[in-house]
Amino acid sequence: MSLDIDILIVFADSDNAPSDESSVEWVSQFKKFLEFMLTQVTNEKLKIMLKGEYDTLTSPRLDNVGVLVPVLSKDFIRSTACMQHVETFYNAVNKNSNRIFKVTKSPLTQQDQPDFLRPLIGYNMYQLDPDSGEIREYSDYFSTDAERQYWMELVDLSYDLVGALHRLKNGTPEPAVKNLFNRKIVYVAETSHDLSVERNIITRELQRHGYAVLPDRALSYDTPNIDEIVRKDLDECALSIHMIGNSYGEIPDGSARSFVDLQHKIASDKGVDAKRKNESFTRLIWIAPNLKHINERQKKFIETIKRDVEMQEGAELLETPLEDFKNIIREELLEAIERKAVKETGGRAIYLLHDREDQQVVKPYIDLIERCGYRVLIPMFEGELLEQRQKHIENLRALDAAIIFKGKGHDQWVHMKALDLMKAPGFGRKKPIVAKAIFAAPGEIPNRESLKSQNFRLIEGDLQHFMEALKLWLLEFDN
Repeated sequence: MSLDIDILIVFADSDNAPSDESSVEWVSQFKKFLEFMLTQVTNEKLKIMLKGEYDTLTSPRLDNVGVLVPVLSKDFIRSTACMQHVETFYNAVNKNSNRIFKVTKSPLTQQDQPDFLRPLIGYNMYQLDPDSGEIREYSDYFSTDAERQYWMELVDLSYDLVGALHRLKNGTPEPAVKNLFNRKIVYVAETSHDLSVERNIITRELQRHGYAVLPDRALSYDTPNIDEIVRKDLDECALSIHMIGNSYGEIPDGSARSFVDLQHKIASDKGVDAKRKNESFTRLIWIAPNLKHINERQKKFIETIKRDVEMQEGAELLETPLEDFKNIIREELLEAIERKAVKETGGRAIYLLHDREDQQVVKPYIDLIERCGYRVLIPMFEGELLEQRQKHIENLRALDAAIIFKGKGHDQWVHMKALDLMKAPGFGRKKPIVAKAIFAAPGEIPNRESLKSQNFRLIEGDLQHFMEALKLWLLEFDN
């Protein structure tokens, strides 16, 4: 698919106006950093444009745009022109919301947003003080707070944008994404209408982090053999998620149970069968807090669920806020990844981060580390960009120590890799990194004092110097 504009950033003019406290044009600065991130992700130069409220430079139909990035704020929502831009694009792409990536410059409730934007994952680009609740915009984009949140959100946004554009330009259908990673499959059961937005949010977030989600098609009233379809999907999954709301839900033809009840019952049966076969299967059941106006049938269904969970291992019942539930899902999935990583690496692992052009150069360094008794994790450079990104994140979660190998990579590349190591907890890493080092030719390590302050060991020289320094470094590492 040929595009005039790859990424169009739409914003309210007031959000790009310098404030009294800062001379920074916020949206312009956001575009600048997004362009920088995208150059780290892909070698292709993407066409990115800004479109203010009354900008007439782009096609009024917006049918020449790949993906849209609306910068949401209260002023944006109040602007008729801004909302018209988003709705025009939404209609031009046949209401395909997978081509819209909403950035929130300031907090907005779901109710503040139009219906078609609510289910979309947001990229929050503001500072929230958890103690005072105060909201502040970023003015120093290289502060510690910015590196922990703003940059991390930009990294996620960049990879998601590149993935969407790749599918768009190469004609890869959305369902094919589930086969990219040979990854864990999660069953997200149907919900009643009152939780459809929340289910969509959970589904998109799982997909965004590299998981396949079943069912991958809608279940309807007249779907034949619905029990068989649900069982077949669940057989592919090691985790099922069930979200229970105010309503008992819709009942398919010929059944005495609703879709919600039916899927829960079949998943419960699978849990019993998995235990008998000594297989791993987990159910996470979320009951929305503060339920109101529920009828007697729904009350009995919830009571049945609670009794069932008490009697069955591998099932967990939660009545928490949605954000807490999302965190619990992440914990469950990440623990599985860590168990797999430990099994694959045999224990202590060192992640050797290097540039694509240094693949041949690093081979003797990899051999040397392995001869010292460690398993070496390396970046992936083949396959889909999303697959490469997922492998990088898995390495960040699994490593015990890391070495950044600066060969042909430029100084900004080193900075980005150092940032990734700092942000590893945000990718789901639970334990601290034991040791970090940077290896380069003499005089080639940039920002030495800054890297030392981040607890990086600086190693300079050739392979012989590397071997001597590595042995001393590994002694400290093991102790």
